[in-house]
Amino acid sequence: MLVTSSYVLVETIALLQNRVGLAAVQDFHVKLQPLLEIIWVDERWHQRAMQRLVSSQRRKLSLVDCLSFEIIEMKKLDYAFAFDEHFQQEGIPVVLPPMY
Repeated sequence: MLVTSSYVLVETIALLQNRVGLAAVQDFHVKLQPLLEIIWVDERWHQRAMQRLVSSQRRKLSLVDCLSFEIIEMKKLDYAFAFDEHFQQEGIPVVLPPMY
């Protein structure tokens, strides 16, 4: 099972809607979202991510990335599917999509 947060879900839907359209959003919602274990962000998760963001002192690091780091650590996940260098900088192994 793939694990993600509701914050990543919001980012994904916004990206799909903007770049591809609402049909892609519907396909994602119906076909892919059921395959995901979604951590729904509550005040506790948000505060943990905010604390990590503020203590990191890294301007380019996002709140969403910090939340993902917290989830990865809490659930003891082995790796992340990510496109930016922040996960590797945190010492989290990354699975990258093949580049064509």
